[in-house]
Amino acid sequence: MLEKQVVKRDGKTEKFDLGKLRKVMERATKGFDLDLKPLEEKMADFVKDQTQTSEIAKYLTMSALSLTTVNDPDWKNAAGRLKLFELYKQMSETRQTGKDYDKLYDYPKFLKFAEESGIYSKRISEVYSEEEIKLATGFIEPKFDLVYDYAGINLLIKRYLCEYGDRIVELPQDMFLSIALLIEQNADKDVRLGLVKDTYEKLANRKISLATPLLMNLRRPNGNLSSCFITVMDDNRDSIFYVIDQISAISKFGGGVGCNLSRVRCKGARIRGIKNSSGGVIPWIRIINDTAVAVNQQGKRKGAVTVSLDMWHLDIEDFLELRTENGDQRMKAYDIFPQVVIPDLFMKKVENNEKWLLVDPSEVRRVYGKEIADLWGEEFDKLYNQLYLDAQFGKLEMFKFVSAKELLKRVMKSQVETGMPYIAFKDTLNRMNPNKHDGVIVGTNLCTESHSNVRPTQFEKKRLDGENIVSVAHGGLVHVCNLVSINLANVDSDEELESICDTSVRILDNAIDFTEVPILEGSLHNKRYRTIGVGAMGLADHLAKRNIPYNASADYVDDLFEKFALYNIKASIALAKEKGTFGAYEGSDWSKGLILGRRQLMYANSKYAKQWNQVFADLAKYGIRNSQITAIAPNTSSSLIQGCTASVLPIYSKFFVENHSKGSVPNCPPFIKDKFWFYQENRNLSQQLVVEVMSRINKWIDTGISIELMYNLNRNIKARDIYDTIMDAWKKGIKTLYYTRTIQKDGSSAEKEECISCAG
Repeated sequence: MLEKQVVKRDGKTEKFDLGKLRKVMERATKGFDLDLKPLEEKMADFVKDQTQTSEIAKYLTMSALSLTTVNDPDWKNAAGRLKLFELYKQMSETRQTGKDYDKLYDYPKFLKFAEESGIYSKRISEVYSEEEIKLATGFIEPKFDLVYDYAGINLLIKRYLCEYGDRIVELPQDMFLSIALLIEQNADKDVRLGLVKDTYEKLANRKISLATPLLMNLRRPNGNLSSCFITVMDDNRDSIFYVIDQISAISKFGGGVGCNLSRVRCKGARIRGIKNSSGGVIPWIRIINDTAVAVNQQGKRKGAVTVSLDMWHLDIEDFLELRTENGDQRMKAYDIFPQVVIPDLFMKKVENNEKWLLVDPSEVRRVYGKEIADLWGEEFDKLYNQLYLDAQFGKLEMFKFVSAKELLKRVMKSQVETGMPYIAFKDTLNRMNPNKHDGVIVGTNLCTESHSNVRPTQFEKKRLDGENIVSVAHGGLVHVCNLVSINLANVDSDEELESICDTSVRILDNAIDFTEVPILEGSLHNKRYRTIGVGAMGLADHLAKRNIPYNASADYVDDLFEKFALYNIKASIALAKEKGTFGAYEGSDWSKGLILGRRQLMYANSKYAKQWNQVFADLAKYGIRNSQITAIAPNTSSSLIQGCTASVLPIYSKFFVENHSKGSVPNCPPFIKDKFWFYQENRNLSQQLVVEVMSRINKWIDTGISIELMYNLNRNIKARDIYDTIMDAWKKGIKTLYYTRTIQKDGSSAEKEECISCAG
């Protein structure tokens, strides 16, 4: 039999050597208990005479990946290393190191190339001396490259590592060290490198996950670093088109947007006294929809916008049909994400099976002199009850009574059909708002975990030079938030958790100081509130690692997230001692000695009472740096890089296959082999149980959680189950509900779209 010849990358041929290939396999599987024989057999069958070595490398990677099972999950990690070795091979050619992969990391040389070629901004060399960069190079740990499974390294390569032309030119540790240097750029020189080392190690060792804008853009020229934005539209043409322009600017730089339209008059309302003039909110939502599609997120995907509307708005019924398939297509907007803003009064009327009044906000402004969209709690109830009475006596022109329960059923029906609308409980949001002295929360961001006060920009007509009349904008605030997530799968002690929280708060607060927000109102918001969002992922792994099934985790989770809150708040107070408080601190709940809506006495019976006492004392003395500190995002994408389960929800499946255009990728949780029975799938759990666990976390999170509910139609789910879950969430103080997913009778589940900025 003739010996097989393989074709190398340079076109030369050589004899196929299975022993040489075996060495690559052994390197990829080092430290794993895996039998190489099945992989060797696959390769022996695949390689034919004149097969290209590049094709052999790809087939080897995918063959290793295909061997992944719950009994041998480490094959996905071996496949990740093989994918990494492909990158190393390419990089050795680019960096001209030959076959010596140990010399790939020459950070000063790479940095010079990246800055001179325009891949990086020149900020690192402007801030740090050559000696500091040389010292920082010593922090690099190439072994951290080996921690990724296939899905993680593949995503890192495709989305995050920098390219030059059509080639990847950046390695993972180049990226993490560059980010650490930039994150700590404003620190005092005598401590700066120590902070760089701390940040680098926690990022590279997968203790902290940065949201996509930070991970993707921090070292690139003119990149936006913020994940979440929320704006609000006023009821006039200047404001409407100004907000649409804001959305386009935010989308251009990769941000996800929330936009509240509850001030905008309803369909058929008067304009300048003329009846039936207004087209309502739907035409404007359609323009927002098309803007999000037209102005994409840096060429990587279309923009992403959630539009919110209060439940009392007369256009709410049309709003609930925005993404359904039936009805007038001129009233649809399939690329936006609808969100309903629900007051407590509505939920009470649902419980009591009463009528609910829909009104026009412009008539309420004109007749009652009140902006109903800005009211919540007792103020809202008082005005609403007056409107209710007046409508019964025919004193309102634009109104409609509907069954509150039937309206909620329409919400539920749309959720089952489309996964939306999201739900924001307005009174709960504002009761827990530490800045209620300074405004109102009108809705949430795209993934429902982040929110704060916003105000529409006001416009005044002014005459210039006695002739030209222009609109002058002022007074607006657009919510901005930067996000990270702590990887709980890799946290092994309280001391480590506290250290990671401290670094996370510092990272996000630092980012506020040098990020360039795409819109002015966002910059003003940053100065006024310094809102950040430290989140969490890998909770299901953290629990499984400790032999705690999800359905028995409520008490443990309660304790864990109390510590999470304690450490993050403590870190922000420490920053206030060093750098001062956020702009609107005076008059806030924090300044009144309230933490998470509670006074010191409320923590007296806590296991951590002594630590809380110190935190309250320090708060009174120094204030706090950030008005809002914690928020738990979906982090669906970045959890793949982290090698853990997403967010704080139960796992979707113990073993699943993601189908892509280039093949199928099997995946499973990191500890599945040893902890199989402690992983519980969301599809098999009561969603009221999930809500109970979420409520335990929620009371320690000062903004929100992206709570995705999942109903398995194979378990005889009825409308009553969904109704009871929503009611339960409201009564337990949950602030928002994110996607609703249904598992169909055939086992399929509707795909969900997310903003990379938040989810990543």
